[in-house]
Amino acid sequence: MAKNEIKFASRKILACNWNNFSTTHNLYCMSNFQSMAIYAFSELESGKVKRIYASSRYPSKQTGNVFYDSDITPNLKFADELPLRLECLFSVVAFRPSHVLLSRDILGGKPLYYSLDMTFSSFKNYFESEPIEVLPGEVLKINYEGEIIERKYYPFDDIFKKEKDVEVDELVERIEKALLNFKPGFSCIAFSGGVDSSLLAAIYDVPLISVTANEKEEEWIRYAAKVLGKAIEIFRFREKDVKEVVRDVNLAIETDDFLQLSIAVPIYLAMKFAKSLGYSGIIFGQGADELFGGYKRYEELDYMQLEDEILKDVRSLGEKNLVRDTKIAYKNEIKLIAPYLNWDVIRAAISIPVEYKVARVDGKVIRKYILRKLAEKYLPKEIAWRDKKAIQYSTGVSKILKKIL
Repeated sequence: MAKNEIKFASRKILACNWNNFSTTHNLYCMSNFQSMAIYAFSELESGKVKRIYASSRYPSKQTGNVFYDSDITPNLKFADELPLRLECLFSVVAFRPSHVLLSRDILGGKPLYYSLDMTFSSFKNYFESEPIEVLPGEVLKINYEGEIIERKYYPFDDIFKKEKDVEVDELVERIEKALLNFKPGFSCIAFSGGVDSSLLAAIYDVPLISVTANEKEEEWIRYAAKVLGKAIEIFRFREKDVKEVVRDVNLAIETDDFLQLSIAVPIYLAMKFAKSLGYSGIIFGQGADELFGGYKRYEELDYMQLEDEILKDVRSLGEKNLVRDTKIAYKNEIKLIAPYLNWDVIRAAISIPVEYKVARVDGKVIRKYILRKLAEKYLPKEIAWRDKKAIQYSTGVSKILKKIL
């Protein structure tokens, strides 16, 4: 593949000329396109692609003509089976001699959109025409005339099959082993003092950070960190801080939904704070509520309803939570790390009977029961069994947004 330097948008960039292209496609690698993660658009001539301008920004990566956000480098020998082969959250755009390959993980944790005018992006708002979402578990091939030539879809059950006749203790051991084996890299933990983040704080030797507008929550966070023997950096934000970022958050998550915005603002502030402290990654407890039965609404369900609801929530993790959080990470150019969404953790967790997740003990309903039992090995009981409000309420963000919007 021949390489030469050219000028584009007043910047020096790399043009990769593909000698084996069936037509004269050139891939132009843009060196400074902000906050887009993966982005590519095409210059058309007579309805065919003449040039493609492509960019990836951290935490996304580029290897040759493959642009991706994934902890595992995609092996295009198995291009048709990427959702089966890549056991992690991912999105991939690969420029092949005859087509463009697009794919996402089975949970849909990494956003990816396209249009048939050959534009591809992690965000919807960069499209001139109506963007089309690459579906979770989908593998899509588009030729350079903008025609879909192949489409495959792998359903959730192809990847995550519920195991029967496995002892709960064995499943919990597998979850514990997967969490212990996880390598967090140069990162920090978004610490709330709840069981999810506290267990991760006890397991991983990384610093803690937190953001809140709530004085009582700050007191608890500092106390919990001290009990765990951990130093912590806390950003105590005010109404003015929320006002300053709310527009950027709204643009990043690409929705006006109030609930989504109220969850997104503290996540955005935490990522921005972590980035300002020099961290390249931030660990969140995403997935714990869905996998282990953490939502308040689960308390009113019988076990048959609970089984269906938890599975539905796990299946829709990407759509309801991860796409939002990943876009915020892209906006801040920081890596979102979610140990509870390790494939081995998911496989074991979905096989645990729901009565171990939302348990009834001595007349009380205890959510995330089985995770709290595991956490007892690493945490004091006052932390392992402490109930906690949702992030938008505990941090005080929901109250502030209702006042300023």
